[in-house]
Amino acid sequence: MKTALTDMLGCQYPLIQTAMGWVADANLVAATASAGGFGFLAGAVMSPAEIDASILEIKAKTDKPFGVNFHMYVKDAEEIVDLCCKHKVAAVSYSRSPNAVFVERLKSSGIKCIPTVGAAKHAVKAVAMGADAVVVQGGEGGGHTGSVASTILLPEVVDSVNVPVVAAGGFKDGRGLVAALALGASGIAMGTRFLLTQESPVPAVTKNQYIAARPEAINISKRLDGLPQRMISNPCLSELEKSSALGMWALAIKNGLAFAHLTNTSLFDMLKSAWKMSRTGDISVAQTMMAANAPMMIQEAMVKGHPDEGILPSGQVAGIIDDIPTVEELIQRIMRESEQALTTIKSYS
Repeated sequence: MKTALTDMLGCQYPLIQTAMGWVADANLVAATASAGGFGFLAGAVMSPAEIDASILEIKAKTDKPFGVNFHMYVKDAEEIVDLCCKHKVAAVSYSRSPNAVFVERLKSSGIKCIPTVGAAKHAVKAVAMGADAVVVQGGEGGGHTGSVASTILLPEVVDSVNVPVVAAGGFKDGRGLVAALALGASGIAMGTRFLLTQESPVPAVTKNQYIAARPEAINISKRLDGLPQRMISNPCLSELEKSSALGMWALAIKNGLAFAHLTNTSLFDMLKSAWKMSRTGDISVAQTMMAANAPMMIQEAMVKGHPDEGILPSGQVAGIIDDIPTVEELIQRIMRESEQALTTIKSYS
């Protein structure tokens, strides 16, 4: 299936595996690329050295194109940009606070810049700053998300920009791919569906929590950092909802220091990043300082295998997923389903 997205990225199918923190590791990205999709490495929770090693690991496993996700506002962003250019990755993805200098540097090296946005105005701004394509996430998506459904947001963004648009939020199969294409997208991006594959590093006990979840139990909360995040309801989230403001700040400081140690940064660096992000007007300093809560509490569930003691970011689509295939099986199934859906549509004419 050829679209503007496959032409741009050099992948076989218009399917993107998103850069889920602690989930989108070298093995999952390589499996996605080898199966014909396009995977993004979750560099936002890695040090530059770990990103470098992961890129080399992916290249050892596949000769197919792939990308790297990272935050442009962090201390080591320039070093990560240099790594992406050195290794000639096909694309980078990012969300908050893009840096025009970094975008230009990446584009001059032939790397496609594909930010994720949640509103048409953000898509327009991203393209003005050099984005080659945009991933637009509807409110059904997991983690940080907006309030507008994909079926409403997607056509609005398609009509607002002149670059390929990728649909995210609520997609898991071939029918969804065809629906997104009909709404003007050039492909779909999926996180939760790729999390629930055999190559995903998430422990089985945590994957089982996703499989068991119902759509109505995958809700949005602002408790973690003041921004809306969609997560599966569990004991940890219930406790967070009951916590006092002082308790949340204590948790933020604890997790902030842990995340700073993990990524080889300092508290000063985090404060500096918070200030930079607040200058954009999209997020406050307080919200940025609390942002470390998410990755550390996600790690508890996704890496340590304690799903009731951490948070479970999830798209609502988890509520209708009931299996854990290999990445190859998943992608081939999606393409078969899309062919069947197109055949059905043609039969109506």
